[in-house]
Amino acid sequence: MATEQKDKKAPAKPRAKKAAAPAALQRLRIKVRAYEHKVLDASVKQILDTALRYDAKVAGPIPLPTEIKKYTVNRSTFVYKDAREQFEMRIHKRVIDILDPNPKVIEALTNLSLPSGVTIDVKMA
Repeated sequence: MATEQKDKKAPAKPRAKKAAAPAALQRLRIKVRAYEHKVLDASVKQILDTALRYDAKVAGPIPLPTEIKKYTVNRSTFVYKDAREQFEMRIHKRVIDILDPNPKVIEALTNLSLPSGVTIDVKMA
């Protein structure tokens, strides 16, 4: 006589808990641009001094490639097509990351006065 075997299910294994994702670190990314590199470096130093004064973790400044815009212009109108002048504008760029900024750092950076000709873009990531 045939022995009947009952299908026995294996006991359910407890599911492993997924590792909790670390809380996303906030990051303040500051892009600084200027036509003159000396003015740019002075501004970056001023930003770094302000951030370090409030014990913020700073990554940078990271130099980005210099953007060069070239313009070619005729020296005279209508004649002498071969006589041309070339002009270029160099835009120097730096990136500074402030990791996990506190409100004091953000307030100090907003109150910072920088020289004219320096453009700043601040993003929270």
